[in-house]
Amino acid sequence: MEQTFNKLVRDNIPNKIESNGEIAITRILTDEEYKIELEKKLNEELNEVLSSSGKDRLEELADMLEVIKCLAKLEGSSIDEVIDIAQQKKLKRGSFDKKIFLERTIDKR
Repeated sequence: MEQTFNKLVRDNIPNKIESNGEIAITRILTDEEYKIELEKKLNEELNEVLSSSGKDRLEELADMLEVIKCLAKLEGSSIDEVIDIAQQKKLKRGSFDKKIFLERTIDKR
């Protein structure tokens, strides 16, 4: 039986498929295709995060983090730089820890 996936997969997935007695038909993406597929994968992982909970949610968050690492690398950076930028933004604008929900503003002028 043949199945079509047409999606970016982790590096070891083709080996796992082969070890199960199947043939994995793959190709290497161009940088532009890779960027597009990483963005699709990020959206896929986001949806999986939103539909999971508990330990499963942590697994999905880890998958999302791996995609973010790859996107940062594609931009010539690293997850460490992304984390540094996040820290700078947290110092300047705060985090989301206080659960503040902005309903509206009123112009007092």
